[in-house]
Formats: sequence, C-alpha cells, structure tokens
Amino acid sequence: MSNDSLTIAYTVEQSPEEAFAAITSVRDWWSGDIDGRTDQLGDVFTYRYEDVHRSTQRITELAPARRIAWHIEDSYLSFVEDKNEWDGTEVIFEVTPTDAGTEVRFTHQGLVPAGECFDSCSSAWHFYIGGSLRNLIAKGQGQPNPKEASGDLAH
Repeated sequence: MSNDSLTIAYTVEQSPEEAFAAITSVRDWWSGDIDGRTDQLGDVFTYRYEDVHRSTQRITELAPARRIAWHIEDSYLSFVEDKNEWDGTEVIFEVTPTDAGTEVRFTHQGLVPAGECFDSCSSAWHFYIGGSLRNLIAKGQGQPNPKEASGDLAH
C-alpha cells in the first residue's frame, strides 16, 4: 500500500448518511454505462465508457455512513500501454463526521504517480469525486456526462 495513492478529500455540510447515500448512487455522479447494483456488500458492477475505459468492481466493504471499498477485479484502459493497470487496485471512500459537517475522503489505492494512467485518471477522478459527487452530496445533483440521445454509445 503506497502513501502516494491518489487521495481527494473535502468537507460538506450534509450528514454522513447523506454523503454515504450519494456515494452508493454511482450512476448519479459517474459517467458511462454501469451494469449491476452499486449499494450492497458483495455487489459486482461493471463501468464502461465508450471504448476508452471498462472496469469491474466488487464492493468489499460497506459500513453505512462510514466506509465503502471497491476491489477492481478487471479493467481495460485504452489510452495506456498497460491496459489492465487498475487490476487489483482498491477504491475507498471514507465518511467522517466533523464539526463542520462531513469529511469525504476518496483514495484510489494503487493509482500512483509512477503509473502511466496517473495524470489522466487523477484528472478524471478530481472531476467526478471533487466535482460531480461533491455536488450530488451538497446540492442533490451530480454531473455525469449526459447519455447519448441516439444510443450511439452501444457498440
């Protein structure tokens, strides 16, 4: 476990329960096609964005209003040499009550600066975690990319 893994943290005024509910509503903040449930321990879901990114996540920890962990079982990233760079990494959400509200701490354990995907992937995670998810928690509306009206994403 590297201390260099990508971490994004911020505080919102909402309760830990509200933050937790938003995190588990993955379709409301992460773009792409998501198949499977995203809110129960042991659930497996697949994320796909065009032919650019695909990953299969298993929910390995689900402590209500406290912690969620996904184990990346399988991945494909078209834009890096090691197409399976995310395989075996962990995505962790920690939710902690504070005097100001709730701290949300996201860590993609294994996504480190030495990895080829780090720059592109960390930029995307900053948008989705620091922007879309944060807005979903704070304002009730995330910013996943709109679905193609014509269904062009189905290949």
